[in-house]
Amino acid sequence: MQTIDTKQLAELGEQATVIDVRERDEFSEVRIPWASNVPLSELTDRVDEVPEDGPVYLICAAGVRSERAAAYLEQQGKPVVNVLGGMSEWAGSGFTVERD
Repeated sequence: MQTIDTKQLAELGEQATVIDVRERDEFSEVRIPWASNVPLSELTDRVDEVPEDGPVYLICAAGVRSERAAAYLEQQGKPVVNVLGGMSEWAGSGFTVERD
């Protein structure tokens, strides 16, 4: 499984396709501005929303759910990369976030 840290993701910026696999309420609370939300609990039903042309960067709160999502999506042939440290690391590092 390919991985990237939050600093590397921040360097890629808005051209990176980011899918946040946290639940909707978590995503609403704080998120990467250009990320889309496909909760892990809905992933099998929404797998077609994950682009075929990658890489697609998966993020969650700390990296556990995104790792599970990446394992599943790799089995589906999706070009995914797990973001280590998740939103905890992203927000804690002072990178740009959006809040509701």
